[in-house]
Amino acid sequence: MHLRLDVDVQKLEAEKLRKRKKKVEEDLDNLKTDYKKLHLSMRTTGLGKISEQWRQEVQGEKARPGQWEKRFHDARTRENTLKKSLVEGQDERQMLVAWVAKLEKALHQHRGRKSHIELRASLSRIKDLKRKVEELESVLQDCELRIKFLESNNEQWKEQLRRSQD
Repeated sequence: MHLRLDVDVQKLEAEKLRKRKKKVEEDLDNLKTDYKKLHLSMRTTGLGKISEQWRQEVQGEKARPGQWEKRFHDARTRENTLKKSLVEGQDERQMLVAWVAKLEKALHQHRGRKSHIELRASLSRIKDLKRKVEELESVLQDCELRIKFLESNNEQWKEQLRRSQD
């Protein structure tokens, strides 16, 4: 039962890792979308600016892609870490599944041995009961013989009593 709980815990951890990975992938997609929107808005809204404004804006925007690239790199790093954790979790899960199978087999063998022991004990009890039945049968035969003997003695005594009364 403890192993099943451990397996359930491992499943929950693997599910958490999958959820985190999905969240990171969504964040990455959102970053890409925001990056594209930013470039599109730069092209469409900046047509009437002077070159100095453009230079300032370009310098400001040059700093932003670095931030986005850093975020993207961080997201990739987290994704790789999550992938490694997922692989490790899957490996550990496979080990646990193999271990559970081994323990179930051992339990089955133990139950089989226990049944074998119980059968031996039952057989021993049956032999004891047979011996007791045989003893009781011999006692019963002895009693029947005594009864016959007593009945025959009784008949003889009755016969002698009749003779003596005559």
